[in-house]
Amino acid sequence: MRRTAVNPWDWSTKLGYNQAEVIEAATRQVICAGQTAVDSDGNPQHPGEMRAQIDLALDNLEALLREAGLGLSNVTKLGMYTTDVDEALKNFDLMGRRFGAHQVAPPMTLLGVTRLAIPGLLFEIEATAAA
Repeated sequence: MRRTAVNPWDWSTKLGYNQAEVIEAATRQVICAGQTAVDSDGNPQHPGEMRAQIDLALDNLEALLREAGLGLSNVTKLGMYTTDVDEALKNFDLMGRRFGAHQVAPPMTLLGVTRLAIPGLLFEIEATAAA
């Protein structure tokens, strides 16, 4: 798989993501449902703690991708939902650490929502990945 960043402006790269990417020669695609801060039984974890919830949601995304034979380096698009955009952005260094370690900056969207499907959850991340 070849990835080519498309950034007519450089402001998004300073925030850790590309405006778009051209993906070529991919043979598999995995579309992941939203991952949140839940344990293996689906029980919400870390009530009221945005940073811990983002970290666990990323752990769960990595576990899902690993089960599909992929990793964060294969992520081509991210969608994120949060009940508090400002608090989520304060903790986006977690995103930079995880994805930066793989030298990828997938296009992403962050949306503020009034609540998530399971009460008490503050953050959800969905991904598309390809190999």
